[in-house]
Amino acid sequence: MATARMMSAASNTSASCLPHKRPFFSLSQKVPSFNSLCFNNTTKRVSKRLFSCKSIYNPDVRIKEEGHPETLDYRVYFLDSSGKKVSPWHGIPLHLGDGAFNYVVEIPKESSAKMEVATDEQFTPIKQDTKKGKLRYYPYNINWNYGLLPQTWEDPSLANAEVEGAFGDNDPVDVVEIGERRGKIGEILKIKPLAALAMIDEGELDWKIVAISLDDPRASLVNDIDDVEKHFPGTLTAIRDWFRDYKIPDGKPANKFGLGNKAANKDYALKVIMETNESWAKLVKRSVPAGELSLV
Repeated sequence: MATARMMSAASNTSASCLPHKRPFFSLSQKVPSFNSLCFNNTTKRVSKRLFSCKSIYNPDVRIKEEGHPETLDYRVYFLDSSGKKVSPWHGIPLHLGDGAFNYVVEIPKESSAKMEVATDEQFTPIKQDTKKGKLRYYPYNINWNYGLLPQTWEDPSLANAEVEGAFGDNDPVDVVEIGERRGKIGEILKIKPLAALAMIDEGELDWKIVAISLDDPRASLVNDIDDVEKHFPGTLTAIRDWFRDYKIPDGKPANKFGLGNKAANKDYALKVIMETNESWAKLVKRSVPAGELSLV
């Protein structure tokens, strides 16, 4: 019999949505299924003006687990303060201001179950990925918290000239969070990007944004790629090698990386986030075909 468990995904603080000269939300009309850009009481309806949430803020969201972990029917749903389901991909604000972003944990560090947002299911809950009807696991634990940037999308119709002409993988942008604390599935963390890796997985571009939680004790020490090398020596190479090699035990070739097989700096990571947020905005406005993706 399926079970349901409830827990908080994030704490709520006050927020406001203000005009932005170059916003990460690039919507020019009301987005289907949303009435606002924030989940608290201070909201602005999307209009012809461009708005972005500016204060450090996490929405008042709880998670509801349905089914049992490590089963085919296990789902982690996100609920707003009224108990209504919201999508962690479409309904959680991306940009927080001051270089901070919301990030949703899918896979806690030191675990191997391959959890991911179900982009083709209504309200895009987190589930365990499957292949040929069987649950998927990494061949060994991932050593960092892993998840997604909400309101981003790697457009499969766009070829990236800077990364061997690879097309987007049709998913939200991935985040590798290098802080010391082990996250929880469905937890929403405030992070700052530090670097970007351009992974090419079977010909598809699959960005990995390297970031750190603002709550981490060493967060104030790291603000760009050079700081990562100084305070987390070897981490960028370890992340690249982990994602390069994890499919090899299953008999598949190693993944490749663009940009000279090296991590790009923070400015480049911010460019990736901005561009994929703009692609997401086109997706939810239905300016580009959604295919089987859920926009709810």
